[in-house]
Amino acid sequence: MVEQIVFYVFAAIAILSGVYVVASQNLVRSVFMFFVTLLSVAGLYVFALADFVALTQIVIYVGGVLVMLLFVFMLSSKDSLDNIVNLKKEALSANRIPATIITIALLVILIYAILLVDFEQLDWIKSNKLLIDKAQTSNVHNIGVNIMGRFLLPFELISILLMMTLVSAAHLARKEPNND
Repeated sequence: MVEQIVFYVFAAIAILSGVYVVASQNLVRSVFMFFVTLLSVAGLYVFALADFVALTQIVIYVGGVLVMLLFVFMLSSKDSLDNIVNLKKEALSANRIPATIITIALLVILIYAILLVDFEQLDWIKSNKLLIDKAQTSNVHNIGVNIMGRFLLPFELISILLMMTLVSAAHLARKEPNND
């Protein structure tokens, strides 16, 4: 009973802080709420018995990516940050409609593909289940088998998010040429 309450508290904090990150007009507050979101998701990973993924989330995202985002915001000029806020206000303009349609179509295809596949029947998952059963003696081997087996999708999604964060931070931190 207590575990369920704590789980739902972590889930509510993750959802509410994530909504605040998206809806907030203040970028610095969004970054700090992103910190809360990442910590609550790490708590959810602990409840899913994925301690290594939770620890990796805290070390890489909270310790690395978030600090990098804060530095980017501190080192960026006010004009570039104001441009981001102005872009946020123009949420759906005519030139963004094709990108929105493509994104929604890819999301529908992805959801359809995930719902169509029976993950328990894939050969590489069946073979990894045998390896997981054998890997109880070595922690390093167990972590490797679990990351490349059971936690492969979250691991890849985290790496894509990290790449997008690095590209976004580099884009925000670059200096705009002066056209005087």
